[in-house]
Amino acid sequence: MPMMCAVSFSRRGRLYYADPGPHSPRVGDRVLVPTDDGPEVATCVWAPQWVSEDVGGLPVLVGLADDEDLRRNDASRRRRAQARVAARRLVREHGLPMKVIGVDVVLETNAITIFFTAENRVDFRSLVRDLNRTLAARVQLRQLSARDSAKLQGGIGSCGRDLCCSTFLTDFEPVSVRMAKDQNLSLNPMRISGACGRLMCCLRYEHPLYEEFTAAVPAVGAAVSIPAGEGRVVGHDVPRQQLTVALDDGSRHSCSRADVCGSRKAYEAAHGSPNAGSQVAPGNQAEPDDQARPDDQAEPNDEMDLGGQDPSARRRRSRRRPEQ
Repeated sequence: MPMMCAVSFSRRGRLYYADPGPHSPRVGDRVLVPTDDGPEVATCVWAPQWVSEDVGGLPVLVGLADDEDLRRNDASRRRRAQARVAARRLVREHGLPMKVIGVDVVLETNAITIFFTAENRVDFRSLVRDLNRTLAARVQLRQLSARDSAKLQGGIGSCGRDLCCSTFLTDFEPVSVRMAKDQNLSLNPMRISGACGRLMCCLRYEHPLYEEFTAAVPAVGAAVSIPAGEGRVVGHDVPRQQLTVALDDGSRHSCSRADVCGSRKAYEAAHGSPNAGSQVAPGNQAEPDDQARPDDQAEPNDEMDLGGQDPSARRRRSRRRPEQ
């Protein structure tokens, strides 16, 4: 059974989960967590504990941080704070419509990456020159989209939990308004938009369940039969797997999808798919009923020759031209 611990890179910061591996850190210990830019120092917030087998893919701790690791981490923090202050000051001086949201520093190569957001494209060539001269480093500016900005900064969603993009989502899959319509959600932008101002990524999570339910049960307005009587479907309750049926006497009943007769799936199983018309593909035409099958016994008729000769052979011979 695997083990898992929780770490944080800053005080009161977001929690990240990791596999302790062969190490046994305690709460408050400084540990090394693998990142894209190399091992980073973090603080253990939750001690290792056993988790279920389906939890996997967690980064494995490199080990406990020593004095040299702590010294480099403090130097990196001071360098990031210096770059952030200088970048925001120079942005104001240049009057550029951009917002600095994060700084990444690599001490080994003396490289600094500054992340910013802007409504449109920004010409920041003069800003980069001033940053290189002020920070005495190789500075790179990178513009982020609204979703990438929310992922980098983090936050709390309307559900009260940490943003999905900043915790476990690795890719941004497309989300459409159609997904909100299929789930009978209000199309109010304030209700279906996330912290980034775009459609919430969680609209995609349950959409396949709604598609499967809609395809398997009668549509709203369809006539159905339930144990209480005959009526029409007036609503779907996908989380409960139920349908709301209005009976002919005016009463309404909520019943399981298994208790509803006349579903689309049952209709197609009994009567065939509506798309399957009367047309038959070439080469698959059925033989006419009056055409004799090879194993059928030929009925006697007056054209049969007394000697058992095929009448068609007689007709072919009769059509031959006489020899001259």
